[in-house]
Formats: sequence, C-alpha cells, structure tokens
Amino acid sequence: MAGRDDLSEMQAFVEEFGVTGFEHVADEDTEIWRQYGVTSQPAFVFIDDSGDVEVLISALGEDGLIERVQALLS
Repeated sequence: MAGRDDLSEMQAFVEEFGVTGFEHVADEDTEIWRQYGVTSQPAFVFIDDSGDVEVLISALGEDGLIERVQALLS
C-alpha cells in the first residue's frame, strides 16, 4: 500500500503504475488522512472550487476517475 510505505516505496509505486499525471502527497504522519477521515486505501478526496469535500474510500478505475475529475472541471 503505497500511501503507508516509506517515500522510496511510494515513488516506485507511482513509476510502476504510471500514475504521474497528478500530485502525490507523502502523508508520513497520517495527518492528512485523519483530516479527511481516510481509513483505508484506495481512497480519493475530491475538493471542488467552493471547497466542498467528497471522500470516496473505494476503487474508481480509470474511467471513474476521469469522470470525477471532468465533473470537477466543468
């Protein structure tokens, strides 16, 4: 689980799976996880322009992620 490994393991995960198209955060003390109520992986936190937060603790797949991001950008 990349988000709970050390930084080098997280970087290897990002490279291996080709998920370099968005920002990755090393939450080494789990402060961010706690702030958004993330209790497990996979997890996504979507924040729209008005600051509304949606936490999804589930797999999305490529199509699901694209759909969510496009909805935020529209």
